Amino acid sequence: MKRILITGAAGFLGSHLCDRFIKEGYHVIGMDNLLTGDMTNIEHLFPLKEFEFHYHDVSKFVHVAGKLDYILHFASPASPIDYLQMPIQTMKVGSLGTHNLLGLAKDKGARILVASTSEVYGDPLVHPQVESYWGNVNPIGPRGVYDEAKRFQEAITMAYHTYHGLETRIIRIFNTYGPRMFENDGRVVSNFIVQALKGIPLTVYGDGSQTRSFCYVADLIEGMMRLMNGEHIGPINIGNPGEYTILQLAETIQKMVNPDAELTFKPLPQDDPLQRQPDITKAKNLLGWEPKINLEEGLKMTIEDFRSRIERGEA
Repeated sequence: MKRILITGAAGFLGSHLCDRFIKEGYHVIGMDNLLTGDMTNIEHLFPLKEFEFHYHDVSKFVHVAGKLDYILHFASPASPIDYLQMPIQTMKVGSLGTHNLLGLAKDKGARILVASTSEVYGDPLVHPQVESYWGNVNPIGPRGVYDEAKRFQEAITMAYHTYHGLETRIIRIFNTYGPRMFENDGRVVSNFIVQALKGIPLTVYGDGSQTRSFCYVADLIEGMMRLMNGEHIGPINIGNPGEYTILQLAETIQKMVNPDAELTFKPLPQDDPLQRQPDITKAKNLLGWEPKINLEEGLKMTIEDFRSRIERGEA
């Protein structure tokens, strides 16, 4: 049985990764310091002999006994609310944490996939964003702690690949949504759904003309699996190229959840990207991957998850 370490295992994406790899027959070692993760995301896995959990901060030395075949580094505050409140921890997990896990991968002879982000493109001047684009990032702006942590993560990962010959993979994740998103994470999909379910006006920043692309979590996990198991190092964009304005998203969720919900408009946050859309040509050609789940179908499943958690008092 192959053994895999997944950092950030109690988070939104990390918990879905744990589920998928257990389903694929792996022994999964989940690691999280629960800074932004939630044990309820993985509590269903604890009775399984194929799963073990390590409570640990990867910014400190990481030790895992026995062999490791793969490492997936998904530990990091990822929502604007979290990384703006925890800027130092965000920088440390992207730098020290990545360094520690690359060292562990080197020691174990394991392949490591690191979770980068579309935020490396900043407020892009190229649209849609291709992997060869270097980005337009403000390194000292409020979002710089996350953007630059991920840019450093990519750089040190490539350094280990080039200098040590380490088997590395880099995925650039675009906006992803689905069950297990956190209520107060500041992401636009969860904000709108929770506000609509609770009868609160949906908060649109700016005039709502800024665009985003939304990938359902199951599609994202499939793309990540293909990258990890394939021969291509990356970075490779994984996201849904369907582009929507924030206002379109608000109106779609309003219609699906509560047609009587109001919309309210507030000033656009500093350095908030005006356009975000992945070019997934590489993913299509090299991985044979493209998303399958359309926005309304994915939103329906996400809304149902939020509704059930709110009714149980868990969100």
